[in-house]
Amino acid sequence: MGLLGDIRVLVTRPRGQGSALAEYLEVVGATPILVPTIEIASPSSWCGLDAALTTLKTYDWVIFTSANAVHAFLTRAQSLNLPPNPRRVAVIGPGTARAAEEALKQPVDLVPERFVAESLAAALRPHAPGASMLLIRAEIARDVLPEALTRAGAKVTIAEAYRNVVPGESVESLRELFGSNPPDVVTFTSGSSAHNLHGLLDLAGLRLPEGTVLASIGPVTSASMRELGWEPTVEAEKATIPDLVAAIVSRFEGGASSSTSSQGH
Repeated sequence: MGLLGDIRVLVTRPRGQGSALAEYLEVVGATPILVPTIEIASPSSWCGLDAALTTLKTYDWVIFTSANAVHAFLTRAQSLNLPPNPRRVAVIGPGTARAAEEALKQPVDLVPERFVAESLAAALRPHAPGASMLLIRAEIARDVLPEALTRAGAKVTIAEAYRNVVPGESVESLRELFGSNPPDVVTFTSGSSAHNLHGLLDLAGLRLPEGTVLASIGPVTSASMRELGWEPTVEAEKATIPDLVAAIVSRFEGGASSSTSSQGH
């Protein structure tokens, strides 16, 4: 990777999760600016997850679609003094796989080739007929995965393990950032990060300046950005942090850092 010099990059990941992206950006010479647009909170009710944890061994597969789901699953299991050891584990991508193997102390059984729900559903489809599957996820999430697995013959139980909420204190941070020296790049690592940033900018009375490079981690996030009127300038080849940083580097090394479409709401 080349060096990004004085390029300033807004990192919108939740507190405690932005450090990995920030470290990769620093390696390539960029200056990361951390303003979280998502805060991880407990679900509205623990009932679904608690019931699933008490009957964990009855599930043929436990599916995690984020590292947050893994951490919430483990933390709740520990609080209930229950063993967090699924029979088989499927995850959406390598970041979630690392989190699961570290937390559960067991290998992950399935990771799809592409790190999106559609690919995970396709990879699990051969295992679905007659199987009992537990999906650990956020309180609000796309239904692509459970619907596809149910059609394929699985009995799918959804356990809501956490909520994505908007950190209100980020409004003032964004006002200060965009009022003085706006970032050259804004990164989006999920649809929630896009929707929440859009809402925070509205609350702050701000718009993304013309020429801001909008960097998406993958097609699902890009689709959410387009719903908000933000056309991604770059999209990661694979939905990983290293690929996201590589896409940003490639953009600037190509000498096209200032040409992008309008970023108005």
